[in-house]
This record gives sequence, C-alpha cells and structure tokens, in this order.
Amino acid sequence: MTVQSTSLGRRDLFRLGLGLVVATGAAGCASGGGSSSGGTLIGPKSPKVEAAERARQIAGARRTSIKLTALQTEFDLGGVTANTWSYGELPGKEIRIRRGDLLNVELRNQLSQPTSIHWHGVALRNDMDGVPDLTQSEIVPGGSFTYEFTAPDPGTYWFHPHSGAQLDRGLYAPLIVEDPEDGGNYDTELVVVLDDWLDGLGRTPDAVFEELRAKGMPNMDHGSMPGMPAMPKSDLLGGDAGDVIYPHVLANGKVWKAPQTFAAKPGQRIRLRLINAAADTAFRVGVPGVPMTVTHADGFPVVPVELDVVLLGMGERLDCVVTVPDRTAPVLALAEGRGQFAQVLLSTGVAASTDNESLAAELAKLVVPEMNALQATDSVALPLREPDVTHDLVLEGPGDKYSWTINGKVYDPTDGLPIRSGQVVRLRMQNKSQMFHPMHVHGHTFQVRANGKTGPRRDTAIVLPGRELIVDFDADNPGQWLTHCHNIYHSEAGMMTVLSYVE
Repeated sequence: MTVQSTSLGRRDLFRLGLGLVVATGAAGCASGGGSSSGGTLIGPKSPKVEAAERARQIAGARRTSIKLTALQTEFDLGGVTANTWSYGELPGKEIRIRRGDLLNVELRNQLSQPTSIHWHGVALRNDMDGVPDLTQSEIVPGGSFTYEFTAPDPGTYWFHPHSGAQLDRGLYAPLIVEDPEDGGNYDTELVVVLDDWLDGLGRTPDAVFEELRAKGMPNMDHGSMPGMPAMPKSDLLGGDAGDVIYPHVLANGKVWKAPQTFAAKPGQRIRLRLINAAADTAFRVGVPGVPMTVTHADGFPVVPVELDVVLLGMGERLDCVVTVPDRTAPVLALAEGRGQFAQVLLSTGVAASTDNESLAAELAKLVVPEMNALQATDSVALPLREPDVTHDLVLEGPGDKYSWTINGKVYDPTDGLPIRSGQVVRLRMQNKSQMFHPMHVHGHTFQVRANGKTGPRRDTAIVLPGRELIVDFDADNPGQWLTHCHNIYHSEAGMMTVLSYVE
C-alpha cells in the first residue's frame, strides 16, 4: 500500500501516540474518553452527534443512494490530455437532492492511496465529515465507506477528498440541495465549477508539495528570468495571489479554447451556481456587458445586489442570476493575478465576438466589490449578540520548510479550540502573512461581521493580508470540526486547527 508521502510525518505521529482524537475522541467519546482544556471531548461517535442528526431529520424526507468510485482516469481537457484521479467524470457527476433529504453515498477506493470525502459546507453529522485522523479512518486502497447524513439547508455545495493534496486532482463534484420554494426569479440553472490544473501534465500535486517543502516560497519574480513565468500577483488579493504555477485553468473541466456550451434563449434568466474547486487560485467571474444579480453566498441567501464582476476564493460559492442577451455570451472566469481564464458559453445561436481574450482583459480592469460586505437576508441572518467565547486565529507563514500556522502552531488534532454546545462563538481571524487565506469552518455556517454590520452567512471567507475578519456562529452541531485555509498547500503544511466541542 502506497501512502501519500507528503503527509506521512504528521500522520505517523498521530498513529504513534499523538493522535488520540480518533482513539479516545472519535471512538471513545461516547463513553467519556478524551479531553480538551479540562472538558470531555464530544467525539464523532458521541450520542450527542446522533441526537443532533435526529433533530435535523424531517417527516417524509426522501432517501437518495449513490455509488461512487475513486479511480485513475484519463481526460481530454480540450486538446490537452491529463491522466488524473476522479470519480469517473470531470467534474464529477452532480448530486442533486432536496432540503431535508437523507443522502447515502458509498465510496469505493480504487486508487493507490487512502482517500475520503468531505461534504463542503453541509451542516452534517460529525462522523460523516470525512476528515481522516479526526472524524474517520482513511478509506484504504480497495476499501469502501458509506456516508449517510441529512442535508438540512438548501444551497450550492460540493465534495472533495480531505486526504493529502488530492483536492488538486480531479476528485470533486457539485452537491446541489434544492429548496422547493426557489425558482421564482430564474428560469433554469447552470452549475459552473472552476479549477486550476497541473495533474497529469508532467507534475503531480504530491511532487509540487514536496518541492515547496524543500525549496520554500519563491523569493523573486521569476518573470525576470527567461522562460520562467511570473508568480501570481494581485492588488485585489493584497499582493501574492498564489504559490504554484498552473499551466491551465478550467471551467467545467475544459480549457478556454474548448469551452462547454450551454444552450440558452435571449431573455432567459439563468441561475449560475459558481463553485471554486481550485487548490491555489481565486477567480473573478463576470459576463461581459451583462449584469449579474448575486442572490446567495455559500448556499445562504443575501440581499440581492447587481454586480458586473464577483470574486470567489478557493472553496467559496456564489449564486448569480443573469438574463441572456440576444447574442452568445461567455461566462468568463479569470484566474486572479495569473493572466489566465476559463469560460462557459451561453449560446443563443446568434454569433458574437470571438475575441474573448480581449473581453477577459477588460473584465480584469473592473472594480471588484468586497464579497464579505454582502448582506445576509433577514431570514437567515444571525442576530448580533455578545459572544460567549472568542478564539483568535492568527494566520502566519511561510515558515521553515514551507510551514503555515494558526496561532504559531501547525495542525495537531489533539490541540483544539474548546467550545460548548449552545454558545455563541466568535472567531477573530488575523492574517499576519503576505498571502490571502480563504478560511473554511466545517459543520457550521458563520455570520460575517463587516464593519460592525451584518455580512453574509458563509462557511468560507477570504482573509486578506494584514487584515482581520470577525465571524460568529452558533455552536449547535456537536463534534470535532476542522477549520483551515482552503489553499490545499497551506492546509497540508499546517494551517488547520480544530473547533473542539467539550462538555
């Protein structure tokens, strides 16, 4: 059995004695094992986790059963062939269920490494969250695991592994949880999944991570050297826009020269469900000459606002409604700071300008509003209350051997931030690095507090360099919940911690 070399050191330490969360927390918390800051850990197998799941279930809910296989696959990205890992398609086949449905997914692992699935953004039961060494054991090659949980909230979600750097392969797919009350402001939907791509084109994510570990961050502008591309830079993101050079960026699995085409009619209202599944790249997205009405952030409704362009960090989702013009129009996704773009075409059968490179260049000049300044609707906004507990998350790096830290420490699942059920929890994220960090909280959605006002409800939000982001959430989902930067290389290098329910 081949285990991912980039994570061996950390995982070996866990299994040799430090990783007691699975042994005493996950497995033993139901009988009182494990502790954090003097309290008993509420682990993934605790009766409290089961009770929270029962409370989410609704009468008459449907049960959807799906079988997935993680396997090695070859894809045509549009004149570019890549040998990668996937769930059989790129992106993986969309799973679509209704709010309150019970989802049952059996994952069979035909890869050469252990794997898992994390259901990104879903407030699900803790033992189905898919975090190896914290909420479950990894699914070994040749093995399988069945995920089963209630999806309590409608919205645009997705799923991906939480094993090593596997996110930077083709292992991802949309999860759409429908709301029966939706649909009044649009006629049809289009899911657009964005990605940065290097796997199977001479490098693998594992090799990239090993190189970062060995050589650290580039300390000069490689663009000044013949034949070397410049490292990504963006004023919008506060300077550094990425750690890795990618040969391609994709929209729905295709490069910009071979875009997916979506048949549309002039005047038709399309709900774009935008998902950033990239490992190291933020995207600005727009339809040139066509305003977008932003309606949801990370699945939760916001006060509608009309914008020309939006920004998505890694792991973030936005829903926007566009009205199709009387011509074919591209949905352009610019890789921020990289000079690359991907696209999906809204095809009306009426020809339009084919110079989409120029359109992308114009889109890059537009002012991008602050996405954390969106406002949650009254129906989902959490009231502004004094927190019962506040945890600072100081984000720093890169340190020695490309380490990225929270509160000066690399990830240790036994050293969590204690919280208790029923508390209002405040996270004060302080970015002291020169990179932006899309910070993701598992198992909950938080309320962004922007300049003392009510921001959007999200589960992932960008913290810019030198800035502070304050978010609140209700501690209403017991368990052990990972919180981390959604740059896969930052998280694998240590920028993760645990929100640890205790009693």
